[in-house]
Formats: sequence, structure tokens, C-alpha cells
Amino acid sequence: MTQRDTTHGYRRTPTGRRRLAARLPIVLFRAGLGPLFAGRLLLLHHTGRVTGLDRQVVLEVVAYEPADGSWTVASGFGSGADWYRNLRHQPKTVIQFGNRHHAVTAHFLPPDEGAELMARYALRHPRTARRLCAFMGFPVDGSTASFREVGQAIPFVRLDSAERGD
Repeated sequence: MTQRDTTHGYRRTPTGRRRLAARLPIVLFRAGLGPLFAGRLLLLHHTGRVTGLDRQVVLEVVAYEPADGSWTVASGFGSGADWYRNLRHQPKTVIQFGNRHHAVTAHFLPPDEGAELMARYALRHPRTARRLCAFMGFPVDGSTASFREVGQAIPFVRLDSAERGD
């Protein structure tokens, strides 16, 4: 049974050793080893909405559109995740993808778009999608419909490159 945050309905963010393990990719990105993640992860810089301090989090890329200069990520811990709330407050920021930095603007996607993104992600990465859903506390049966249902519930954010001209 998974622990759910009673405020937002999602599993609580990791603490202790699990938090250290989750933050290890940040160290690897800082050391110039971002290409090790083969385009699956990005490092998001965000500004603390209360402190004004620079914060960082590594997120899995759900969809990448190189021609458009956009990356889509999901907040597996819901709309209460600090990085998500910080982007709501200050949507213009910087990401590191591989060893390149990109100025981006966050756009918060509607649930229907999230449903389709999750269904497509599950087709490309079925085992990872099932594991992620279980980790977040969402039961899935492996069907496209169950992944769409999860995608309706998870907040998705598209990070559009400033070079796009938006």
C-alpha cells in the first residue's frame, strides 16, 4: 500500500536515503554527465516562490520535440510538488538537457492532453510506465485506457524553448 498525501492525493516526496538517491542525478548533471541520461532526464532550475533561491530537480522527459524545441514533463507528486508550484509562480526558467542549457517557459497542459501523453509514453516505455504509476500510487492494468486515466490525474508541463519565439 502506498502512502498518499492527504492534501493532493499523491504519494509523498521521498525522504532520507530515498531522497539522497533521487537527488544523485543533480550531482551528475552538475559534473557535466548529463549526456549519460540519453535524453530521458533533464535538470530543471526553478526559483523558490517563498525564498527566491535557485532550486534544482531532475525530471523524466515524457515527450521531446527537437523541431519545436519543447520538452514535456509530469509532476508525479501532483500539483503540490515544490517545483510545480514554483513554475506556476515563475514560468520562465532554464533547463539543462544533456550538457546544453535552454531558456524555457512553462505551459501547464489540460488533463485531456496529459491523458494522451501518458498513453503514448506507456506505448514507448511499458515497463517503466507501470513502475512509475505504481510508485505514484496509481493502479494500472496495462491497458491504454488505464494509462489515459492516470494521465488525466497527473499534471503535465510543456517547457518551450525561448528560441521558439513564444
